[in-house]
Order: sequence, then structure tokens, then C-alpha cells
Amino acid sequence: MEHRFNRNRKKFILMPFGAAALLALVSYIVMELWNNLLPEILNVHPINFWQAMGIFILCKILFGFGRGGGGGGPWGRHRMMERFKGMTPEDRDQFREQMRHKMCAWKKYNPEENV
Repeated sequence: MEHRFNRNRKKFILMPFGAAALLALVSYIVMELWNNLLPEILNVHPINFWQAMGIFILCKILFGFGRGGGGGGPWGRHRMMERFKGMTPEDRDQFREQMRHKMCAWKKYNPEENV
């Protein structure tokens, strides 16, 4: 048990250094891409490393951090399909009715109404 605790403690100590190294690497890449592409394309000024880090963090705050790998597509479509596979037809109909009620009671599309 002691051996396992020591291994986890090492991970706990090294994880912030790994996160800082990853943030520094991504910030450097953002800075290089910005400085090599955007001044000629959009006529903007080059940025330094700290500005690139700020832009990266701001983008993460605004656009989300993601779940990393296997996200299941937009809005968790893969996860929803897995749920539907385990439902009975009655459960599916009940779920659809609940969603219709939650989504401002959208009506079903009827092509005859648009004629």
C-alpha cells in the first residue's frame, strides 16, 4: 500500500509542472502562428509570449475546455445514441415528448402545412 501511495504522490507533485510545460508549449505555438501569419494577412502587430498565453487562456474561457478525446461529436450525440439503444420504444416516445415540452413545444414538421 505504501508503494502505491508514493507513486500517486509523485504524480501529484509532477502534475503542475507538466501542466505548466504544456501551457508554455501551447502559448509558444500560438505566438509563433500569430507572428508568422497574422501580421501579413490582417496587418496586426506581433505579440509576445505572455500575450499569446493570455489569448490562449481567454479562448479556453470563452470557447470551453473540451473533454479531450472521444467527445462523441457535437452535443454528446454518441452518448445520446447509446442511451437510445438501451431504451424501450415507450421510453423513447416519453423522452421525445419531454424534450418537445422543454424545447418550447416545437411542433412536428408537417409537409402538408407548407403547401
